[in-house]
Amino acid sequence: MYWGRARDPQYSSPREQQLGFCAMNRLLVTLAITAAAGSLLCSSPIGAQNPPPQKRAEHVEILKGPGLEVSHDDLAIIRWTSTNPAGDDDHWAVAHYGTDPEDLSQTAKNHIRLNRGHAETIFRVRLQGLKPDTTYYYKVTSTGADGQSDGVESSVNHFTTAAPGQQTSAHPLPE
Repeated sequence: MYWGRARDPQYSSPREQQLGFCAMNRLLVTLAITAAAGSLLCSSPIGAQNPPPQKRAEHVEILKGPGLEVSHDDLAIIRWTSTNPAGDDDHWAVAHYGTDPEDLSQTAKNHIRLNRGHAETIFRVRLQGLKPDTTYYYKVTSTGADGQSDGVESSVNHFTTAAPGQQTSAHPLPE
């Protein structure tokens, strides 16, 4: 009830003044309702689902590389490009390596996600714990999240790690 008092300018009506409900409170309530509704829309389990895996490619081929992308004295990154293997979006870049071309018993793996819209996929794998100024031999492959090979494997290649405290870079990759 309005008793004839002077109206406070922060309230748009006598009723708001009586309840102490100003425009700022109205705005905050509106924002809270909007945020709650938005979070319900965005948290829908249907919207969060990943699409089913694509059919695996019948033939996967390495188009470029593999080659040394960068080498420090204790690590190296090998990069190659292949046709898109399709299948599950989650894949692994895999390198088998060692200091003897006949004994590639060490393995490095890095996770990647396929882009369904691209015909090619760039794979990278990081080899760690290497020795400086040492020649390493390697071959690369890729697998799906289930560990199943994409059916492609490179020939044996090699690189030499950088001297202590140094870095080498090989851009662009050799054809």
